[in-house]
Amino acid sequence: MSDLATAQNHAFQLSRTLMVPVTLFEVDGQYGVMVSHELDGGEVAIIHEFDPHEYGPAH
Repeated sequence: MSDLATAQNHAFQLSRTLMVPVTLFEVDGQYGVMVSHELDGGEVAIIHEFDPHEYGPAH
């Protein structure tokens, strides 16, 4: 599994756990995840936003 695939999986799981949208981003070759409303977008490359409400209720 690539680093990006791992980051995507963790971001998805985090959004489902917190039940809030989170954004997966890249900066300086590293991936990070933040609650979407707290991300100002500065000097990061946004990869994807995971919204747990798009996928139905969590288990």
